[in-house]
Amino acid sequence: MNRVIKVALLLLGVVFIVLQGFAYKAEGDAIGTLMLVLLIVMYLKWTEDKNRYFIGFLILFSIGHLLDFYSWYGPAIDEGNIDYYYYGVNILSILSYVFLTIRFASKLKFKKVFAELAIPMVILIILDIFCVVLVTDTTKGALLSAHEYALEFIYNAIIMTLLSVALITYMYRNDNKSMLFLIGSICIVFSEIIQLAYYYIVVDDKELGFIYAFFLVVAFVFFYLQSQLPFTGPQPSYSEERLEV
Repeated sequence: MNRVIKVALLLLGVVFIVLQGFAYKAEGDAIGTLMLVLLIVMYLKWTEDKNRYFIGFLILFSIGHLLDFYSWYGPAIDEGNIDYYYYGVNILSILSYVFLTIRFASKLKFKKVFAELAIPMVILIILDIFCVVLVTDTTKGALLSAHEYALEFIYNAIIMTLLSVALITYMYRNDNKSMLFLIGSICIVFSEIIQLAYYYIVVDDKELGFIYAFFLVVAFVFFYLQSQLPFTGPQPSYSEERLEV
């Protein structure tokens, strides 16, 4: 059964990428929601060491996709009114990424990490601020209100925080689980940035649709793979013994 679900997810992933690439957004959202539900079932049934934060990430992200799908068939939002679908989907996505970030950040001993990686952490914070401002400003002309701009800013800030935590975790632990999480986080960042261009800059560009959907699918592949591995770090170069020297 486990193998059947994996094959189904692989096939659905290809269908999702194709649908998003050809701008069949409603159908793509439906397939994406089904994929996430199957992923949750597979994680809960066949994962020995389950993590509540990772489960929360999967559930919230799934609900966000389901709401996005419902927006195509639910009551229409009149022009000038608050787009509750837009806010709901983005808030759910933000919360899901917060859960994923907490899942790894909670395993870091920040005093020891900062003592060993102070300069890289400071550089990461500066780069995060620069990237968040730069990326958010590219959508400024397409956003209708200050609230939408603030939401996009927070969204991008959470994404960059996720990537920074993934990088710091890998630098600290240097194990396979952290490496897979870092690769997945990089793919998520690429997917989200390309998705911004897909929706706000070069609207419905087929190539961008294929690319952002591909990175999203690959990101979840790596997130699931890391969820099946235990932490084995930190490696000697960042071990407690060295930090206490």
